[in-house]
Amino acid sequence: MTNSRMNHKVDEFLIKAKKWKEEYEKLRNIVLDCELTEEFKWMHPCYTFEKKNIVLIHGFKEYCALLFHKGALLQDAHGILIQQTENVQAARQIRFTNIQEIVEMETILKAYIYEAIEVEKAGLEVNLKKTTEFIIPEEFQNKLDDIPALKTAFEALTPGRQRAYILYFSAPKQSKTRESRVEKCIQQILNGKGLND
Repeated sequence: MTNSRMNHKVDEFLIKAKKWKEEYEKLRNIVLDCELTEEFKWMHPCYTFEKKNIVLIHGFKEYCALLFHKGALLQDAHGILIQQTENVQAARQIRFTNIQEIVEMETILKAYIYEAIEVEKAGLEVNLKKTTEFIIPEEFQNKLDDIPALKTAFEALTPGRQRAYILYFSAPKQSKTRESRVEKCIQQILNGKGLND
């Protein structure tokens, strides 16, 4: 591993890390051994091959993880890839709760990283579900039917913004909660804004 491939922003990230510091450092060494370029994206160490994202290191309360951007395309010979939530289409994680797990899996992790590089070299893409394939919850569909301006404004949003609203409105189990979410977002949609704008 050469220091020239190490990104100073990742050094800062590791210095500031209060949790998973040792695990992050081990994961970093493993990934850099695979000849990837170290960058810092989305506030996390991200590793690329010819400017294409391959893997990201990130941590949560219960675990830290190696996130493969196109993990859905990997063979997963060891059955260790995890889909974070049902709405995550392409990315998959390998989770760790201690340094020993990472040390024991080093050879396997490198094999997965090399496979991810091959996926990128081959130009493979994950077939993402189109926004039109997501089911619009009844509470929102009723509003779209009742308010033509809302329907027009919603259709003018980018597919990603439409998808974010659909997933947000669909999440609650109770109709009353779904309805409340829709009501709170109507003006924002009419203003041409996404859920997080």
